[in-house]
Amino acid sequence: MSGKVLEIQNIIGGEQLAWDIANMWSSWNSQRQRWLKEKRELRDYIFATDTSTTTNRSLPWKNSTTIPKLCQIRDNLHSNYLSSITSNENWIQWQAGNQQAATLSVKQAVTNYIRNKMHERNMRDKVSQLLYDYIDYGNAFAEVVWVYETQKNELDGEDVVYVGPDLVRISPLDIVFNPVAPDFASSPKIRRYIKSLGELKRDQHIYTDKPAYAEAVRKLENVRNEIGSYKVTDVDKAASFIVDGFGSLYEYYSSGYVEILEFEGDIHSSLTGEMLTSKRITIVDRSYVLLEEDLPSWFGTSYKLHVGWRKRPDNLYAMGPLDNLVGMQYRIDHLENAKADAIDLAIHPPLGVAGNVEEFSWGPGEVIDMGDDGQIVELGKSLQAVIAAQNDIENLQLKMEEMAGAPKQAMGIRTPGEKTAFEVQSLENAAGRIFQEKVNNFEVNLLEPALNMMLELARRKMDSADVVRVIDDDLGVEEFMTITKEDITAKGKIRAMGSRHFAAKAQLIQNVTSIFNSAVAPKLEPHTSALALAHLLEDVMGLERWQLFQENIGVEEQLRTQQMVQEMMAQQEIEQTTEV
Repeated sequence: MSGKVLEIQNIIGGEQLAWDIANMWSSWNSQRQRWLKEKRELRDYIFATDTSTTTNRSLPWKNSTTIPKLCQIRDNLHSNYLSSITSNENWIQWQAGNQQAATLSVKQAVTNYIRNKMHERNMRDKVSQLLYDYIDYGNAFAEVVWVYETQKNELDGEDVVYVGPDLVRISPLDIVFNPVAPDFASSPKIRRYIKSLGELKRDQHIYTDKPAYAEAVRKLENVRNEIGSYKVTDVDKAASFIVDGFGSLYEYYSSGYVEILEFEGDIHSSLTGEMLTSKRITIVDRSYVLLEEDLPSWFGTSYKLHVGWRKRPDNLYAMGPLDNLVGMQYRIDHLENAKADAIDLAIHPPLGVAGNVEEFSWGPGEVIDMGDDGQIVELGKSLQAVIAAQNDIENLQLKMEEMAGAPKQAMGIRTPGEKTAFEVQSLENAAGRIFQEKVNNFEVNLLEPALNMMLELARRKMDSADVVRVIDDDLGVEEFMTITKEDITAKGKIRAMGSRHFAAKAQLIQNVTSIFNSAVAPKLEPHTSALALAHLLEDVMGLERWQLFQENIGVEEQLRTQQMVQEMMAQQEIEQTTEV
């Protein structure tokens, strides 16, 4: 048996650098097991249909109802976050870095190119998925990649080609990093994903200049061919580790799939003693180096991004809005089922039978034969505890909404009390500050860097002109614009202004309305331009394409209307005279 173990160990083999990266993955993944356990519990509560799948299943209640409060808060936050970020079509803006980049042609080329790519790759849906991670895990991870895809159009048989940048979601379960690093960008990081052996062989033509790729694929095939001749127990004794998600090592090698770990950052090679900096190293089977290359970004950093909902001191794994509400959800379900059991006890109580009582059926109209000392007593309880439990449940639900940064105002429910319109708006703005800060955090730390990385990739990889579809804001018609690498190469950055622009517009309209409804309005009227005020409203409310506000247009239209009325009246008089 020992001979077979040594044989299998020799077959599996491996390289020191690959082992170093695999050990790093195992170490960082094991360090976050408590965090993963908390996320699994939270997920159980979010998608629970009864308490049998949650930690509440240990309670001795007959009823097993769950009130999906965590799920409702999650949906509320997601819908409001997404609506704020994509509040209008023009939620991205170009911020020029010098005078040459501030021209209209550069602005149109950059914004139209990025908007077109976002539309073609369904960016709104990807932002939606990332927001779910932001809420569920408290951490959202994404990567910007360059895509070249072809697809046959069934209508005309022509190839539909997409060439350009794309934003890809990374599951928080499939990436690890150093949690005590100063920030995510400077931390080494490892992403895990699965491919079939056939996919790796298919991609060999992309890496013809990297002989290590073909050699690693050849080793993968040899290992799988030779492992197949051994027994399961022999393989398990030869290797002590279990590949994530595949069970035993024998099951992994028999699956036809390959585990890939992609390392990015700086790493010290224990084999050569060399410090490898700004590297992307891809390993397979936790044993062989598939690719080793420098990080290609002009920024000198990875294309992977991270944003956290509630930051922890000295720990990059952030906390989510629902994390510390799990206990309150547990309490709500506890009270709900205790209340239901108490109601059941009051409606259909157990009976206490004393003395000589014949066998009977308990129900309306039943005749029960009791002796002289016989007695039947209902053992039900008072419903006062039920009322108290219901009040506690309602109070807990309100607290959970507030603590998640999702006030009831966001759902269109007005708080009690008589208020003016200005008071309602002021209270809503104040109550939504946590919400606004969290959505701004998502935009600034994930969306903006992602959009700028998409632009950087386009500048670096575009080798031909790209035709993009543009909607004319004034006429509302489709146009097509040809964009080259030179058109989008300028100093500046893209800003994601969805939620900030939305909040700023609401605040501006509120301030203008409150001023002109106040006592100082009469003093300001002699110094206020009605035309400028009309242009302000047109710009803030995005009404340019309808041309509602023009200089003295109302006077001209009224004059034309009066002229038409006079003409029609004259025509009517002529007709009446002719008839007579």
